[in-house]
Amino acid sequence: MEQGGQAALGWAARDSSGHLSPYSFSRRVPRDGDVTIKVLFCGLCHTDLHVLKNDWGNAMYPVVPGHELVGVVTDVAPGVTKFKAGDRVGVGYYVDSCRSCDSCCNGYESYCPQFVQTSNGVDLFDGSITKGGFSDVILVSQDYVVRVPESLSPEGAAPLLCAGITVFSPMVRFGLNAPGKHLGVVGLGGLGHMAVKFGKAFGMKVTVISTSTGKREEALDRLGADAFLVSRDPEQMKAAASTMDGIFDTVSAEHPVAPLLELLKPMGQMVILGVPAKPLEVPAFSLVAGGKRMAGSPGGGIGECQAMLDFAGEHGITADVEVVGMDYVNTAIQRLERNDVRYRFIVDIAGSNLGAAA
Repeated sequence: MEQGGQAALGWAARDSSGHLSPYSFSRRVPRDGDVTIKVLFCGLCHTDLHVLKNDWGNAMYPVVPGHELVGVVTDVAPGVTKFKAGDRVGVGYYVDSCRSCDSCCNGYESYCPQFVQTSNGVDLFDGSITKGGFSDVILVSQDYVVRVPESLSPEGAAPLLCAGITVFSPMVRFGLNAPGKHLGVVGLGGLGHMAVKFGKAFGMKVTVISTSTGKREEALDRLGADAFLVSRDPEQMKAAASTMDGIFDTVSAEHPVAPLLELLKPMGQMVILGVPAKPLEVPAFSLVAGGKRMAGSPGGGIGECQAMLDFAGEHGITADVEVVGMDYVNTAIQRLERNDVRYRFIVDIAGSNLGAAA
């Protein structure tokens, strides 16, 4: 076992196979302002897959994944004023940042060039490698912990810490949350289904855009979208031209964006949330002639995340999830690679025997 603070038990990948197995380690010694959290549930995200498989070349094995976690505070260090033992809390994609750059000072910590990922990050104080929520306990500075409303199920709330804030932040920041505005959502996966839910809660008209009719019933009947548009149908695309105030493109597979830009009203905005492997081909004329804009968004700041959770609590918004035990996690990884989940896998950390191999 690695030396340090509190003993922890989690599951880690040792190499680029991405296979997870039990892993004993020690959390760091608590610092002033730290909150100790018993992890209840933690989501499995595509970002986790990329890190586990070392797709981006930055994996620092052993990797304990997990950055969508909900848990309960079990202890607080000196200096903690925001939380107490027994509070239900959440931790998202990052657990620290420089706290002094323009982004940090303005509440946009996710843009800090030194932000520290919850998993596979480098601690700013001691250089140790951070280990994520696929473990029984985690220590995080109170400034990077958020309160999770008791009205939300913990398993359904966990993906809000990643997928939820990823769609909520640009909705608010770019003014695409006004009642009556028309929002197009491209793709109906983890991000897309959250965009539909938040869009409807804001009182917007929401159209789901997909390449086929396969998700039509799900979009309209289950998620409550107002309309469904097949992007490969020229007649449907023509009829919908210049009708949308904004579009959230959540698709990471390679796809053309030119037809999507035609759906925007003059001065409309497209927000890119998916990250295709190849650069997008952007038709400059469509942007210039229509006064349209394209932007990206990676997530949100801590204050934004708390506002998102509070809004979700008021409107009963949670992610649609499939809860699994840790002994199923390697199968879940294989299924996630095939996009065989609606819409997020959540690992029941507290209810799993973390010491038992799958």
